[in-house]
Amino acid sequence: MEVKTSLLDNMIGVGDMVLLEPLNEDSFIENLRKRFDHNEIYTYIGSVVISMNPYRSLPIFTPEKVEEYLPGLDEAYRSLRDQDKDQCILITGESGAGKTEASKLVMSYVAAVCGKGQEVNKVKEQLLQSNPVLEAFGNAKTVRNDNSSRFGKYMDIEFDFKGDPLGGVISNYLLEKSRVCKQPRGERNFHIFYQLLSGASGDTLTKLKLDRDFSKYNYLSLDSATVNGLDDAASFRTVRNAMQIVGFMEDEVQLVLELVAAVLKLGNIEFKPESRVNGFDESRVKDKNDLKEMCELLGIEQSVLERAFSYRTVEAKMEKVSTTLNVAQAYYARDALAKNLYSRLFSWLVTRINESIKAQAKTRHKVMGVLDIYGFEIFEDNSFEQFIINYCNEKLQQIFIELTLREEQEEYVREGIEWTNIEYFNNAIICDLIENNQNGILAMLDEECLRPGTVTDDTFLDKLNTICAEHQHFESRLSKNSKFLTDHSLPHSCFRIQHYAGKVLYRVEGFVDKNNDLLYRDLSQAMYKATHSLMRQLFPEGNPAKVNLKRPLTAGTVLCIKPNDKKAAHIFTDSLVCHQVRYLGLMENVRVRRAGYAFRQPYEPCLERYKMLCKQTWPHWRGPARDGVEVLLTDCSVPAEEFAYGRSKIFIRNPRTLFTLEERRRACLEDLATLIQKIYRGWKCRTHFLLLKKSQVVVAAWYRRYAQQKKYEKIKSATLVMQSFTRGWKARKILRQLKYEKRCKEAVTTIAAYWHGTQARMELRRLKTEARNKHAVSVIWAYWQGTKARRELRCLKEEARRKHAVAVIWAYWRGLQVRREYRKFFRANAGKKIYCFIIQRIMQKYFLGLKTTVPSMSPIDNTWSAQPYSFLEGAHTELRRIFHLWRCKKHRGQFTEEKKAVYEEKLEASEIFKNKKALYPSSVSQPFKGDYLEIHKNPKYQKLNSAVEEKVLLADVVNKINRANGKGSPRLFLLTKNNFVLADQKTGQVKASVPLPDLTSVSVSTQSDGFFALKLKEGSASAAKGDFLLNSEHLIEIITKLHRTWTTAADKDQINIDISDEFLVQFKQDKVCVKFIQGGPKNGTSAACKRKNNRLLEVSVPSSP
Repeated sequence: MEVKTSLLDNMIGVGDMVLLEPLNEDSFIENLRKRFDHNEIYTYIGSVVISMNPYRSLPIFTPEKVEEYLPGLDEAYRSLRDQDKDQCILITGESGAGKTEASKLVMSYVAAVCGKGQEVNKVKEQLLQSNPVLEAFGNAKTVRNDNSSRFGKYMDIEFDFKGDPLGGVISNYLLEKSRVCKQPRGERNFHIFYQLLSGASGDTLTKLKLDRDFSKYNYLSLDSATVNGLDDAASFRTVRNAMQIVGFMEDEVQLVLELVAAVLKLGNIEFKPESRVNGFDESRVKDKNDLKEMCELLGIEQSVLERAFSYRTVEAKMEKVSTTLNVAQAYYARDALAKNLYSRLFSWLVTRINESIKAQAKTRHKVMGVLDIYGFEIFEDNSFEQFIINYCNEKLQQIFIELTLREEQEEYVREGIEWTNIEYFNNAIICDLIENNQNGILAMLDEECLRPGTVTDDTFLDKLNTICAEHQHFESRLSKNSKFLTDHSLPHSCFRIQHYAGKVLYRVEGFVDKNNDLLYRDLSQAMYKATHSLMRQLFPEGNPAKVNLKRPLTAGTVLCIKPNDKKAAHIFTDSLVCHQVRYLGLMENVRVRRAGYAFRQPYEPCLERYKMLCKQTWPHWRGPARDGVEVLLTDCSVPAEEFAYGRSKIFIRNPRTLFTLEERRRACLEDLATLIQKIYRGWKCRTHFLLLKKSQVVVAAWYRRYAQQKKYEKIKSATLVMQSFTRGWKARKILRQLKYEKRCKEAVTTIAAYWHGTQARMELRRLKTEARNKHAVSVIWAYWQGTKARRELRCLKEEARRKHAVAVIWAYWRGLQVRREYRKFFRANAGKKIYCFIIQRIMQKYFLGLKTTVPSMSPIDNTWSAQPYSFLEGAHTELRRIFHLWRCKKHRGQFTEEKKAVYEEKLEASEIFKNKKALYPSSVSQPFKGDYLEIHKNPKYQKLNSAVEEKVLLADVVNKINRANGKGSPRLFLLTKNNFVLADQKTGQVKASVPLPDLTSVSVSTQSDGFFALKLKEGSASAAKGDFLLNSEHLIEIITKLHRTWTTAADKDQINIDISDEFLVQFKQDKVCVKFIQGGPKNGTSAACKRKNNRLLEVSVPSSP
């Protein structure tokens, strides 16, 4: 326990009423007034907080001031964190006393004192932002409070062992759904209706078929449509932002707003009577425009809902009987539907918020519960709602009495502590009047609703007058108690209950109908048939599951007091505050606290905590714990009047005694810490000295070794020098001898070489002379042979010239004769023949030229020879076309059937993905292999091959994405003509086999990732576990083959392929949004999937290089 600054320091009035002197009602009220006038709105009775509503904002609500002003909450939080005790904060008081703001302050305190960190801050922000959402849908303006909670809320905030919040669970109670249809004068409907009409954009209102004018909606009261100090438009933006932070998807927000709009439209539906043949009136809808718009919002057939407002089906003895509804019954059915629709929507919102803020870790959690429920209400006209609200407050007051008064005194008696009993009012008798199983008001109301025959509110009141007439806290006009026979202030249709907070007059009108809360079967069935995504969840078949909550072990209390009825600041009404002080039992609470003991603790933990204060108990006490505590307190010189020994606990009267023990314990712990530090430092210094000593010995040994080594090396160097000089002298002597012998040998060799050279030169000269003589003979012979050949050649050339001259002269002569003979013919047709000859020659040359200039046989080669003449343009173009068709035919003739199928698949892939998905260009050059696993050859998949009877068109390894963490598990993906199969990669066991007709669509992104979603038909057997989100390196091939297999089947349309960076995937009962974002270089080279929250998976795709 930490020592806090005393409440007596810088105190205005008395901060803790336990210290108030003198203690009476006048001084109590005066102390509250004095502190209220100085903006000190929090006063304490021990750990119980008294909160005065200031009706304005004060600087004490900042995070820096929260811990300073709320020591009660601080004590609860530290008990939870340090002593592992679950806590509960009970917030009670009248309507308008500030309970809702007090619950917000509890949340702000948790956010201020717990740890920091990204995950912790996220949890704190979600817990804080759940308040604006619930206030918008569950709070409304009343005559006493502009932001009155019209539902009860209990929030369990779960903490880890460090005291950091992990999440929470919210439970809602008793939503005042009758407010949807009718509000008392001066009050409003729930905030969300006014916020939607004031703050939504024009496009949103158009989609919801709404208008901003409040007067156009029957369910909205006009006299209090606008409230001073409330900005509905800004509040709507706050609610939208809070829903986004809590984790609502955008489509879920739209669905919620559609239901809110449907409730407004439902209130505008009016009915008119229509006479039938049997004489009874039947209800009919007056203006069907609002009915039509409501049906469009909810996806209901107009005729189905219109019939449900005109007829009612009743089951009796296994038979169904249809009866008509009159106008009054139709209006009742309309209002019942509106109340049930809004109430179930509110429950769905609470469940959805719980999904987002619940703790993810499965370890044991510590819990702090915060209960914020209706305040006690006393209006001019009190009905069934006020009765139930005040009953809840009676139970809450009973819990407060048990925790603060009765249990306190019972513990003293149980522990054997001398105690004088303090009398206080116990409201158990009032709770018994209401909740008794046999004669309680609620039991009689249930019995009256189930009774056959005519049941009215008057018969219920008669029953109360009969059974409860003698009860001292029950009054009515017809009561048998003679005390009230002359009380003419009681109307005939009312009864009065004397609650702990005062007498309340209840009007019985509507008690029976509101307790029944009947929604006709036809309307429930009509809502269940709606196509709106939420309607089947709001109107399910069967009973909803019940939630059981435990009551935590320890409870703290915040008592909220309203200073005045005018909702104005700086006004303190003595009579009103005095009335609240009396019925809350605050004076009795102070007396119990002052007469009792401020602190109590079992002997074992007390001895364990303070045993270091006494030498006899430190460090271990061998005897009973109580004896150890007695020795400890005696040694510490604690006065005997400051404590008492119980049977199992030690009781300390004054908190100052406990603070003294804590201070001495802190000083002792500091001494122990000093001793530990001293021993540690001595051990550290000795260890350091021994290390230095060891190091010195090692250094000395290494130095001596080094010195001896240097001396040895010096002697060795001198020896080597002497040896080298000696060897050099011997070597030089031998060298001189060898050089002399070498010179002698070289002289002999030189003389011999010169002699052999002389002999060789003499022989060479002889051979040269002989060769020159032979060459001269050869040259003379060659010249003679050449002269003879040249003479013969000249003779042959002369003869050839003579023969050629004769042939030329003969040719000229023959030409002259021909020209003379055909001269007349040649002159007439010369031009035409020359033209034809030239044309033929040009075309011959053109066609022969094509033989050498024709392009290659590749169909993608677009080259072609240039056009030589303009008159050949048509032929040139036609020849180019014919050649291209011919070589294409030749190219196709080389294809096998398998290759044709591959090219057809490539073409189909281009039609699907070209210019739509960034992964497509890299897949063009990759051939479609199909069976990547070689499933027929690999013995590992023999079992899987036998399980799949059809021919396998594609077999590959894919990653199945897990919704919980976004990680992938390897699976074998097999595609046949009629099914696709997912199997385990290691065992080959079939995990899922889905017929292709159950597949509705395939979703992929536009980026370069391999993620794709296979969406299954709702209601099919294959869709029981939801859709499949897979990842594959061969995404283009898988989807192309899937599309081709689907389209080649008979009588089937093309499968829908959705290419988008954001799409929804159904996982069992939940829809999860898969969103693709462009990642940076730090994300690596492959796409990564990460779970952001329960409704969002985010895929980070690396940027293209």
